[in-house]
Amino acid sequence: MIVLGINAYHADSSAAIFKDGEMIAATEEERFRRIKHWAGFPSLAVEFCLREAGITLAEVDHIAIGRDPKAKFLKKLFFFAKNAATSFNFIKDRFQNLQNIASIEVELSKISGLSEASIKSKIHQVEHHRSHLASAFFASPFNESAILSIDGSGDFSTTMFAVGRGSKIEVIDSIDFPHSLGVFYTAFTQLLGFPYYGDEYKVMGLAPYGTPKYVEKLRDVILWKKGGLFELNLDYFRSASQGYVEYENNIPIVHSLFGKKMMEVFGPVRKKEEALTQYHKDIAASVQRFTEETIFHILKGLHERTGLTNVCIAGGVAQNSVANGKLTRNTPFKNVYIPSAGHDAGISMGAAQYVYHHTLSQSRVEPIYSAYTGAKFSNDEIEAVLKAANVSYKKYSDDELYEKVANKLIDAGVIGWFNGRAEFGPRALGARSILADPRRNDAKELLNSKIKRRESFRPFAPSILKEHVSEYFEVDDIVPFMEKVFPIRKEKQALIPAVTHADGSGRLQSVDAAISPAYHKLISTFYKKSGVPILLNTSFNENEPIVNTPQEALDCFLRTSMDMLVMENIIIER
Repeated sequence: MIVLGINAYHADSSAAIFKDGEMIAATEEERFRRIKHWAGFPSLAVEFCLREAGITLAEVDHIAIGRDPKAKFLKKLFFFAKNAATSFNFIKDRFQNLQNIASIEVELSKISGLSEASIKSKIHQVEHHRSHLASAFFASPFNESAILSIDGSGDFSTTMFAVGRGSKIEVIDSIDFPHSLGVFYTAFTQLLGFPYYGDEYKVMGLAPYGTPKYVEKLRDVILWKKGGLFELNLDYFRSASQGYVEYENNIPIVHSLFGKKMMEVFGPVRKKEEALTQYHKDIAASVQRFTEETIFHILKGLHERTGLTNVCIAGGVAQNSVANGKLTRNTPFKNVYIPSAGHDAGISMGAAQYVYHHTLSQSRVEPIYSAYTGAKFSNDEIEAVLKAANVSYKKYSDDELYEKVANKLIDAGVIGWFNGRAEFGPRALGARSILADPRRNDAKELLNSKIKRRESFRPFAPSILKEHVSEYFEVDDIVPFMEKVFPIRKEKQALIPAVTHADGSGRLQSVDAAISPAYHKLISTFYKKSGVPILLNTSFNENEPIVNTPQEALDCFLRTSMDMLVMENIIIER
């Protein structure tokens, strides 16, 4: 049975394809369009998934769309009726978006040649948050688990509580728009001078440089309720009836979410040219701390309702890796699973899984610990690109390659590493990565001067051999998707300064030889030479989506000061 999942006309549009419950391919449309968070119809991602599965759309049995316009329909009507005077543009935008969703069979017909009627008969609408729930639970190793979906908003919900058992998901509660932890975090992200969609990780990176002095003030912004529920104090925010997000040329644009009261209580918006003061850093620390406390509150309520010790989490707020690393130490949950694409790109994956398992009652399959579901290129394909560009290169055997790359890393080299299938999700996990020696005090400066040109307060992540996690981190856990931040052991921090953040933490990726054989071998070779089983890992890009093809990797190499580009068995050096 073939199920195609689609996230369309929503940020981070994507596609995923499953055969008999096994994920064959999954990718974001932005990797092809080269526009971050692209939000149109993911035609190129769909075509890629069909090619990877070796089929045509006619051979797909079910098409799962991660959106259900009928969800909470009466609540939507009541909201718009109550705010009719101020919500005209919001209603107009939502109506256009609904028309787009309704026309999906038209788009699929264009790329397949099939009739719209034949496609429409295969389509299932899966609510946004149910798709998130499914992407976490059905990919997890748990037969029974509590599940939490938490983000800005989708299908008029912002948070959803559920229990997963076997092939079924039972929703037990939800929180409706506009009461959203994602909206809270984004509003303060904007107040701190980071206005773009997806900038929230900058606040998370800035927080360790401050002191959480203003947590008590923030308790008036989010009001906790029994059972893990909460409400926003809407006095602090832009009127929800005016809408929070709109799409311009398929790019998500977030309006200023903060209101006059937020500026009165927490200060004016930081201007782009204005320096980050200690006050800004303290606000970031306070927002991050209170967000963590609110997540703990939510999860404690979910545990009270379910009595379970496993939890699966997805949604945009599930990308808060600092909070994720603290869950087992601050809630009753003992085991946590978060998918590689916990954000909205994972909607395509989750919608397909929901249809296959929950709707069609098909048995569970093996858990997903690999994010390598994207594009892959052979040595011959890479050589063709380099020859066309008249670029000199050398081809090496595997053993020669690992030796040469490890030596270059030790010699202060900054390396573009392009190997195997691209990752699904926002993190580079050793398939499309830029690598450096974590022992170097100047590695951050090297990377920012040569390539990334990003804020100095943002950390770089450690990729560590799975078998050495407990030697370097205070918490020993399997973290395949770089989704959790843990404290680095104090005695090791000076040894790996380039990946130790200001608070002594690191957002680790535990690298498993069975899942990432080439990357594991490279880190192992570096370990033999340096005594450190870790590499600094950051995404292979420069203010763009992560590179997807050899041409994009070469272009990034040529326009930056990267020292070496490695694509499969081929090396290009300056």
